[in-house]
Amino acid sequence: MTNIFADNILEGKVAFVTGGGTGITGGVARAFAEHGAKLAITSRKIENLEAMKAAVENNGGECLAVAADVRDFEAVQNAIAKTIEHYGKIDIVVNGAAGNFLCAANELSPNGFGTVVDIDTKGTFNVCRAAFEELQKSKGQILNISATLHYLATPMQIHVSAAKAGVDAITRNLSVEWGPHGIRVNGIAPGPIEDTEGMKRLLPEPLKEKITKRVPLGRFGKIADIENAALFLASDAASYINGVTLVVDGGQWLKGTSLG
Repeated sequence: MTNIFADNILEGKVAFVTGGGTGITGGVARAFAEHGAKLAITSRKIENLEAMKAAVENNGGECLAVAADVRDFEAVQNAIAKTIEHYGKIDIVVNGAAGNFLCAANELSPNGFGTVVDIDTKGTFNVCRAAFEELQKSKGQILNISATLHYLATPMQIHVSAAKAGVDAITRNLSVEWGPHGIRVNGIAPGPIEDTEGMKRLLPEPLKEKITKRVPLGRFGKIADIENAALFLASDAASYINGVTLVVDGGQWLKGTSLG
Protein backbone atom coordinates (compact mmCIF):
# COMPACT_ATOMS: atom_id res chain seq x y z
CA MET A 1 0.00 0.00 0.00
CA THR A 2 1.02 3.62 -0.38
CA ASN A 3 2.34 4.76 2.99
CA ILE A 4 1.03 8.28 3.56
CA PHE A 5 1.14 8.18 7.35
CA ALA A 6 3.87 8.20 9.96
CA ASP A 7 4.96 4.65 10.73
CA ASN A 8 4.03 4.86 14.40
CA ILE A 9 0.64 6.62 14.41
CA LEU A 10 -0.96 3.65 16.22
CA GLU A 11 2.01 2.84 18.43
CA GLY A 12 0.89 1.25 21.70
CA LYS A 13 -2.70 0.68 20.54
CA VAL A 14 -4.43 -2.70 20.60
CA ALA A 15 -6.86 -3.34 17.75
CA PHE A 16 -9.52 -6.08 17.82
CA VAL A 17 -10.53 -6.82 14.23
CA THR A 18 -13.33 -9.16 13.16
CA GLY A 19 -12.94 -10.72 9.73
CA GLY A 20 -9.32 -9.69 10.09
CA GLY A 21 -7.77 -12.56 8.18
CA THR A 22 -8.74 -11.72 4.62
CA GLY A 23 -10.18 -9.13 2.25
CA ILE A 24 -10.77 -5.50 3.09
CA THR A 25 -10.67 -5.97 6.85
CA GLY A 26 -7.57 -8.11 6.56
CA GLY A 27 -5.94 -5.20 4.78
CA VAL A 28 -7.02 -2.83 7.54
CA ALA A 29 -5.59 -5.19 10.17
CA ARG A 30 -2.28 -5.45 8.32
CA ALA A 31 -2.09 -1.67 7.89
CA PHE A 32 -2.76 -1.12 11.59
CA ALA A 33 0.05 -3.53 12.47
CA GLU A 34 2.41 -1.79 10.06
CA HIS A 35 1.70 1.47 11.86
CA GLY A 36 2.38 0.19 15.34
CA ALA A 37 -0.82 -1.47 16.58
CA LYS A 38 -0.90 -4.85 18.29
CA LEU A 39 -3.58 -7.05 16.73
CA ALA A 40 -6.23 -9.49 17.83
CA ILE A 41 -7.97 -10.89 14.75
CA THR A 42 -11.05 -13.09 14.66
CA SER A 43 -12.92 -15.20 12.16
CA ARG A 44 -15.37 -18.09 12.38
CA LYS A 45 -12.58 -20.51 11.40
CA ILE A 46 -9.05 -20.29 12.77
CA GLU A 47 -7.58 -21.38 9.43
CA ASN A 48 -8.83 -18.09 7.94
CA LEU A 49 -6.49 -16.24 10.31
CA GLU A 50 -3.28 -18.23 10.13
CA ALA A 51 -1.77 -16.57 7.04
CA MET A 52 -2.42 -13.05 8.35
CA LYS A 53 -1.01 -13.89 11.78
CA ALA A 54 2.14 -15.28 10.19
CA ALA A 55 2.51 -12.28 7.86
CA VAL A 56 2.17 -9.78 10.71
CA GLU A 57 4.60 -11.64 12.95
CA ASN A 58 7.12 -12.15 10.14
CA ASN A 59 7.05 -8.38 9.69
CA GLY A 60 7.87 -7.81 13.36
CA GLY A 61 4.32 -7.20 14.61
CA GLU A 62 2.20 -8.86 17.27
CA CYS A 63 -0.95 -10.77 16.37
CA LEU A 64 -3.33 -12.90 18.42
CA ALA A 65 -5.69 -15.11 16.38
CA VAL A 66 -8.97 -16.20 18.00
CA ALA A 67 -11.77 -18.15 16.35
CA ALA A 68 -15.21 -16.64 17.07
CA ASP A 69 -18.53 -16.47 15.26
CA VAL A 70 -19.79 -12.91 15.67
CA ARG A 71 -23.37 -14.22 15.71
CA ASP A 72 -22.61 -15.94 19.02
CA PHE A 73 -22.38 -13.35 21.81
CA GLU A 74 -20.68 -15.74 24.24
CA ALA A 75 -18.03 -16.57 21.63
CA VAL A 76 -17.41 -12.86 21.10
CA GLN A 77 -17.14 -12.29 24.85
CA ASN A 78 -14.59 -15.10 25.01
CA ALA A 79 -12.53 -13.55 22.19
CA ILE A 80 -12.59 -10.18 23.95
CA ALA A 81 -11.53 -11.83 27.22
CA LYS A 82 -8.62 -13.63 25.52
CA THR A 83 -7.50 -10.33 24.00
CA ILE A 84 -7.56 -8.62 27.40
CA GLU A 85 -5.70 -11.54 28.96
CA HIS A 86 -3.05 -11.32 26.24
CA TYR A 87 -2.64 -7.55 25.85
CA GLY A 88 -4.33 -6.03 28.90
CA LYS A 89 -6.58 -3.66 26.94
CA ILE A 90 -8.42 -2.86 23.73
CA ASP A 91 -8.20 0.57 22.10
CA ILE A 92 -9.77 0.00 18.68
CA VAL A 93 -12.52 -2.33 17.50
CA VAL A 94 -13.01 -2.91 13.77
CA ASN A 95 -16.18 -4.71 12.72
CA GLY A 96 -15.53 -6.30 9.35
CA ALA A 97 -17.13 -9.75 9.50
CA ALA A 98 -19.70 -9.93 6.69
CA GLY A 99 -21.68 -12.25 4.46
CA ASN A 100 -22.78 -11.73 0.87
CA PHE A 101 -24.13 -13.49 -2.21
CA LEU A 102 -26.20 -12.44 -5.19
CA CYS A 103 -29.91 -13.29 -5.05
CA ALA A 104 -33.11 -11.76 -6.37
CA ALA A 105 -35.52 -10.75 -3.62
CA ASN A 106 -38.28 -13.05 -4.90
CA GLU A 107 -35.89 -16.01 -4.75
CA LEU A 108 -34.24 -15.18 -1.42
CA SER A 109 -35.09 -17.47 1.47
CA PRO A 110 -35.89 -16.05 4.92
CA ASN A 111 -32.92 -18.03 6.21
CA GLY A 112 -30.59 -16.47 3.63
CA PHE A 113 -31.83 -12.99 4.49
CA GLY A 114 -31.53 -13.65 8.21
CA THR A 115 -28.06 -15.12 8.00
CA VAL A 116 -26.60 -11.99 6.42
CA VAL A 117 -28.39 -9.71 8.89
CA ASP A 118 -27.15 -11.89 11.76
CA ILE A 119 -23.53 -11.69 10.61
CA ASP A 120 -23.40 -8.02 9.62
CA THR A 121 -25.89 -6.24 11.88
CA LYS A 122 -26.26 -8.50 14.89
CA GLY A 123 -22.56 -9.37 14.74
CA THR A 124 -21.59 -5.70 14.77
CA PHE A 125 -23.78 -5.06 17.80
CA ASN A 126 -22.48 -8.16 19.59
CA VAL A 127 -18.86 -7.07 19.22
CA CYS A 128 -19.55 -3.47 20.18
CA ARG A 129 -21.53 -4.52 23.25
CA ALA A 130 -18.95 -7.09 24.35
CA ALA A 131 -16.12 -4.54 24.01
CA PHE A 132 -17.92 -1.61 25.66
CA GLU A 133 -16.42 -1.87 29.14
CA GLU A 134 -12.88 -2.15 27.80
CA LEU A 135 -13.35 0.71 25.34
CA GLN A 136 -14.74 2.84 28.14
CA LYS A 137 -11.56 2.23 30.12
CA SER A 138 -9.26 3.07 27.20
CA LYS A 139 -11.41 5.91 25.78
CA GLY A 140 -11.20 3.91 22.61
CA GLN A 141 -13.02 3.76 19.32
CA ILE A 142 -15.07 1.60 17.00
CA LEU A 143 -14.83 1.42 13.21
CA ASN A 144 -17.68 -0.35 11.41
CA ILE A 145 -17.23 -1.50 7.81
CA SER A 146 -20.44 -0.77 5.90
CA ALA A 147 -21.29 -0.37 2.19
CA THR A 148 -23.09 2.00 -0.20
CA LEU A 149 -25.59 -0.59 -1.47
CA HIS A 150 -28.51 0.77 0.56
CA TYR A 151 -28.07 4.46 -0.27
CA LEU A 152 -30.34 4.11 -3.29
CA ALA A 153 -31.14 0.53 -4.33
CA THR A 154 -28.99 -2.34 -5.55
CA PRO A 155 -30.59 -5.27 -7.38
CA MET A 156 -29.82 -8.75 -6.03
CA GLN A 157 -28.59 -7.26 -2.75
CA ILE A 158 -31.67 -6.62 -0.59
CA HIS A 159 -30.28 -8.77 2.24
CA VAL A 160 -26.91 -7.02 2.35
CA SER A 161 -28.50 -3.59 1.88
CA ALA A 162 -30.78 -4.15 4.89
CA ALA A 163 -27.89 -5.48 6.96
CA LYS A 164 -25.55 -2.58 6.17
CA ALA A 165 -28.31 -0.01 6.78
CA GLY A 166 -28.50 -1.55 10.25
CA VAL A 167 -24.74 -1.20 10.66
CA ASP A 168 -24.96 2.50 9.80
CA ALA A 169 -27.74 2.94 12.36
CA ILE A 170 -25.56 1.26 14.99
CA THR A 171 -22.71 3.64 14.15
CA ARG A 172 -24.91 6.72 14.54
CA ASN A 173 -26.68 5.62 17.70
CA LEU A 174 -23.58 4.42 19.53
CA SER A 175 -21.69 7.59 18.62
CA VAL A 176 -24.33 9.56 20.53
CA GLU A 177 -24.81 7.14 23.43
CA TRP A 178 -21.16 6.25 23.94
CA GLY A 179 -19.55 9.57 23.04
CA PRO A 180 -20.00 10.76 26.65
CA HIS A 181 -17.98 7.69 27.73
CA GLY A 182 -15.10 8.89 25.55
CA ILE A 183 -15.72 6.33 22.81
CA ARG A 184 -15.71 7.45 19.18
CA VAL A 185 -17.79 5.39 16.73
CA ASN A 186 -17.36 5.79 12.98
CA GLY A 187 -17.71 3.73 9.82
CA ILE A 188 -16.35 3.28 6.32
CA ALA A 189 -18.58 2.52 3.33
CA PRO A 190 -16.39 1.07 0.57
CA GLY A 191 -17.54 1.17 -3.01
CA PRO A 192 -16.38 -1.43 -5.56
CA ILE A 193 -12.96 -2.67 -4.42
CA GLU A 194 -11.25 -4.73 -7.09
CA ASP A 195 -8.59 -6.75 -5.27
CA THR A 196 -10.95 -8.82 -3.12
CA GLU A 197 -12.20 -12.38 -3.37
CA GLY A 198 -15.77 -11.21 -2.88
CA MET A 199 -15.63 -8.91 -5.88
CA LYS A 200 -14.23 -11.71 -8.01
CA ARG A 201 -17.13 -13.97 -7.03
CA LEU A 202 -19.91 -11.38 -7.17
CA LEU A 203 -18.93 -9.40 -10.24
CA PRO A 204 -18.35 -11.07 -13.62
CA GLU A 205 -16.01 -9.20 -15.96
CA PRO A 206 -18.79 -7.75 -18.23
CA LEU A 207 -20.51 -6.19 -15.20
CA LYS A 208 -17.21 -4.83 -13.92
CA GLU A 209 -16.80 -2.81 -17.10
CA LYS A 210 -20.32 -1.37 -16.73
CA ILE A 211 -19.77 -0.39 -13.11
CA THR A 212 -16.38 1.15 -13.84
CA LYS A 213 -18.09 3.54 -16.25
CA ARG A 214 -20.35 4.66 -13.41
CA VAL A 215 -17.46 5.65 -11.16
CA PRO A 216 -16.64 9.35 -11.62
CA LEU A 217 -12.95 8.68 -10.94
CA GLY A 218 -12.98 6.02 -13.65
CA ARG A 219 -11.58 3.11 -11.67
CA PHE A 220 -12.37 0.57 -9.00
CA GLY A 221 -10.94 1.15 -5.57
CA LYS A 222 -8.15 -0.85 -4.00
CA ILE A 223 -7.89 -2.29 -0.51
CA ALA A 224 -5.17 0.31 0.11
CA ASP A 225 -7.80 3.05 -0.33
CA ILE A 226 -9.80 1.58 2.56
CA GLU A 227 -6.66 1.02 4.63
CA ASN A 228 -5.77 4.70 4.35
CA ALA A 229 -9.28 5.80 5.31
CA ALA A 230 -9.20 3.47 8.32
CA LEU A 231 -5.78 4.73 9.43
CA PHE A 232 -7.03 8.31 9.28
CA LEU A 233 -10.18 7.60 11.30
CA ALA A 234 -8.22 5.59 13.87
CA SER A 235 -5.56 8.26 14.28
CA ASP A 236 -5.46 11.33 16.50
CA ALA A 237 -6.01 13.42 13.34
CA ALA A 238 -9.67 12.31 13.52
CA SER A 239 -10.08 12.83 17.27
CA TYR A 240 -13.14 15.10 16.81
CA ILE A 241 -14.86 12.93 14.19
CA ASN A 242 -17.70 10.88 15.64
CA GLY A 243 -20.81 9.30 14.14
CA VAL A 244 -19.60 9.52 10.54
CA THR A 245 -19.66 6.80 7.91
CA LEU A 246 -16.99 7.83 5.42
CA VAL A 247 -17.83 6.86 1.86
CA VAL A 248 -14.80 5.63 -0.10
CA ASP A 249 -16.16 4.85 -3.56
CA GLY A 250 -14.79 7.41 -6.03
CA GLY A 251 -18.23 9.08 -6.10
CA GLN A 252 -19.96 6.01 -7.58
CA TRP A 253 -23.07 5.98 -5.38
CA LEU A 254 -23.96 9.51 -6.49
CA LYS A 255 -24.58 8.18 -10.00
CA GLY A 256 -26.83 5.39 -8.75
CA THR A 257 -26.45 1.66 -8.40
CA SER A 258 -28.67 0.38 -11.24
CA LEU A 259 -26.76 -1.55 -13.88
CA GLY A 260 -29.22 -0.66 -16.62
